[in-house]
Amino acid sequence: MKQVILNLLRRNGYDIVRRAPAQPGAASAHPVIHYPPTAWLDAHPIRTILDIGANAGDFALTMAGRFPGARILSFEPLAGPYAELARKTAGEPRCTAIRCAVGEADSTIEMRPCTYSPSSSLLPMTDVHREAFPFTAGEGSPEVIRVRRLDDIAAETDLEDEMLVKIDVQGFEGHVIRGGMATLRRARGIIVETSFVPLYDGQPSFDDVYRALCGLGFVYAGNWDQLPDAKTGRVLQADAIFLRSA
Repeated sequence: MKQVILNLLRRNGYDIVRRAPAQPGAASAHPVIHYPPTAWLDAHPIRTILDIGANAGDFALTMAGRFPGARILSFEPLAGPYAELARKTAGEPRCTAIRCAVGEADSTIEMRPCTYSPSSSLLPMTDVHREAFPFTAGEGSPEVIRVRRLDDIAAETDLEDEMLVKIDVQGFEGHVIRGGMATLRRARGIIVETSFVPLYDGQPSFDDVYRALCGLGFVYAGNWDQLPDAKTGRVLQADAIFLRSA
C-alpha cells in the first residue's frame, strides 16, 4: 500500500513519512507516503491486527505503538523485506512475522521481486505502472514463495475478535479476500489498497473490491489517501477504509 498511516501519531508529536529513493534524471520522486489517523477506530478495543503485505514492517511497528493491547501478525513472502520485518519486530513480543503470501489457495509460486520492493507483486506489472513510476520497473532474481489461505491460517491461530486487517498486496486483493472470507467477516475494519486503473495484470478494480467487501457486511467509509500519476494528475489508486456495518 503506497500509504497507510501520516497524522497517526501527530497528536503525540510524530510525523511519519517514507520516500522512494531519488532516481537519476527523474522529474520527481515517488509521492510521499502519508500515514493518516485512526480516530475512527478509537471506540473499538482492537485486539488483533493482520498486516497482509507487510514489506519491511513499518506498519506493524506503528500499529504496535498505536494499539498497545493488540497482537500483530505480519505476512511478507520475499526474503529481503521479510528479513528486515523480522529484525524490526524482534523486540516486540506482540508482533509475529510470517514468511508467506496470502491468497486464494495453498500453493507455491515463483515471484519476481521489484528492485523497489513495495511494488513487488505476484502479478505482472502493467505499462501504466511502469510509465507512472519508472523507478519501480526493475526486477530482481525470482524467488519461490509459499501462498496460504487466510482462513486456514486463522483456523490454526487463536485470533481474538475486534480485528483490524490491512491488505497491501499489489493487485492480489481479490485472491486474499476469496481465501479469507470467514476471517474478514470477523474484522471491525479493513484497510485495502484499491486501484482505479490496472497497475498489475489481472488485478481487481476498486468496484470489484467494493462489491466483495460490501457482500461481507462492510460499508465503504472513505480513503486515507490517494495516489495520483505525477505527470497527469490522474488518480491511480487509493487506500480505502471499510468498516463493519453493524
